[in-house]
Parts: sequence; structure tokens; C-alpha cells
Amino acid sequence: MSDAVLVTGAFGLVGSAVVKALTAAGRTVVATDLDVPANRKAAAALPASVQVRWADLTDAAAVDALVAAVTPASIIHLAAIIPPFCYMRRGLARKVNVEATAALLRAAEAQPTPPRFVQASSVAVYGARNPHHVTDVLTPDTPTNPSDIYGAHKVEAEALVRDSALDWLILRLGGVMSSEFSLGIDVDLISFESVLPADGRLQTVDVRDVAAAFVTATTVEANHEVFLIGGDPETHRHTQSAVGSQAATAMGIRGGLPLGRPGKPDDDAAWFATDWMDVSRSQEVLGFQHHTWPQLLADTRSNAGWKRFPIGLAAPLIRAFLRSKSAYKDYPGHYADVWNAIDKKWGDHRADSGEAQEGPDGSRA
Repeated sequence: MSDAVLVTGAFGLVGSAVVKALTAAGRTVVATDLDVPANRKAAAALPASVQVRWADLTDAAAVDALVAAVTPASIIHLAAIIPPFCYMRRGLARKVNVEATAALLRAAEAQPTPPRFVQASSVAVYGARNPHHVTDVLTPDTPTNPSDIYGAHKVEAEALVRDSALDWLILRLGGVMSSEFSLGIDVDLISFESVLPADGRLQTVDVRDVAAAFVTATTVEANHEVFLIGGDPETHRHTQSAVGSQAATAMGIRGGLPLGRPGKPDDDAAWFATDWMDVSRSQEVLGFQHHTWPQLLADTRSNAGWKRFPIGLAAPLIRAFLRSKSAYKDYPGHYADVWNAIDKKWGDHRADSGEAQEGPDGSRA
């Protein structure tokens, strides 16, 4: 067995940060993802020390060959199809989010010296959280109750990891944010953000800190434990609308983002799967929180640099464009209608009947 860390989904938001952090720490890194032009371009910019192996994780034979060739000391499994794309391609989402996880676990268990497995999960496992009725914050022991296919997939994937014979840790991520500046616009993501209740609770976390948590998770003594990954509670607890508007303002969009719709106070099912969390145990073990929310915004402003001026001039046009892409454009009512709006725009959000829920002890219903 080598000392290599195999990173799946290595060219996504979190994956790119994890590869960068591992490399900076002097670790041997093998990055794997789909062989597509965007990933090829990203791979060309990696340090020469990073080994890239293209693989389709929905191909079990390819997974077996990948793990056998790398013989990793640990696997950081980040590859996933996230909302809203998982609603649009339900079959593929299941193959990536659940079946590929199972294939990786089987391949890892078959190694002469099995690697440690670090699974990326999400607070989506907890389902809708109505801040008008919820008085507590999320903990690793909060019962899971997914509202959508993505949360259900993560519950299933977690159960597969728990049932494996490997050393493992599960990291449930909050609202991951990056200070990197990009002019790229994904209309589906813009529309999806508009769906979420403006007053929903969200705990953000800098992607650099997420990467630090995953790097530490590969070597820390803790084992068979679930950690919540969010920023410090003093500066990273927000409402949904505040996050988007403050980040947009930092990039130069004066006035921030158009205001979204508030959630329905009396309907516990009408909210999205985000909330504040208790990260004290995670920070104690992983020591990953290095960037406050004000620092993330300052870094965003710095990374935008001179581009903030033309963006500021174009702010009225940008805001008008964002309003035109809102999922609630010409939509009746006053309150956010999260799940019906998702169904109408992207497809059925609901978990399949066979996708089980799970209790805090890992038991499945």
C-alpha cells in the first residue's frame, strides 16, 4: 500500500480545494474525476506532483481497477450529483451518489491493507427545518429525515459506509462558500438559489476550511464518527438571503441580490434542508476553522479586484437578469413554495420509495 490519498470528484468546488490543501501539506495525491474538457483544463493547472487518473465511478470494473492501481492509504469520496441537477437526472444521480459509493467501498475492502474512507455527506440528510418551530441546532445525533432525493441518497451512502469493514469518518457539510472570483454563471444554480426561503437558517463554511477538515480526517485518531462541517458559530450563522446578498455585494453588485420569498411559518415541510449546527466536536477533533465570514468576504473583494468597478456599473442589469431567472417569476403567492417550485422547474424531488431513512444510531427504517 502507498501513502497516497485518492480524491474522487477532484475537480469540483470542494475537490479542487482538497487537492490543493493535500498538495500543500506534502501528501501524495491521486485526483480522479470524469474525463471531460473542463476537467482536462483544470488538471493541466495542477502541480506536477498530483497524479490524475480519469475514471467513471458508475463503472464498477473501472473503480476496482482504479483502487487496485492506486492502493491508497485513504480515500476522500466527494463525487456527487447535487441539487438541482439530481432532480433532472434521477437515475444517474443514484448511480453516482449511492452505487458508486458502494463500488468504492467494495474495492477498498478488497485491498490487502484497506484504506481509511472519508465520506462527504450533507446537512440535506436532516430534511426541511422550519426556523419558526425549530429551537435547537443540528448535531450528529439529530435524526435524519430527508426531504428530497439528494438527502435520501446521502443517508443511503452513509449507511453503506457505516456497514463497511473500513476505518471511516463521515463529514456532513453546511453551506460551502468560496472567495474565488468567477464570471461564470450557471442559470440553474441561480434559479435554484431563488427557490430557497429567504429567512431559512444557513451555516456557511469557507471551502478552504472544508478542505482542511478533509485533510485532517485522513490521519486523525477518531474513527467511526460523524462530524458536522460549518464555520464558526459567531460569524457563519446567517439567513439564506443575507448570505447571497453579502457575497454579491463583496463581488461589486451594489444592493446585493433581489430579495427572495420568506418561508411559510406554519408549514414545517415547506422549508429547505439547511440550518445552524453545533460544530464544537468537529472543531475539537479536526481543527479546521481558519476563516471567519468577514474574512471570506474581504478575500472575495480582494479576488474580484478591479472587476468590482465594472460589475458595480452593471449592477442594475445584473439584478434585473437575476430577477428574470427567479423560479418564482410569475409564480402565485407570497411565500416560498420550495418543493413544488423545484418539481415544476427541474423534476420530481421526492426520494424513491426504496430509499430508506435512517435513525441517529445508523439504523434504517
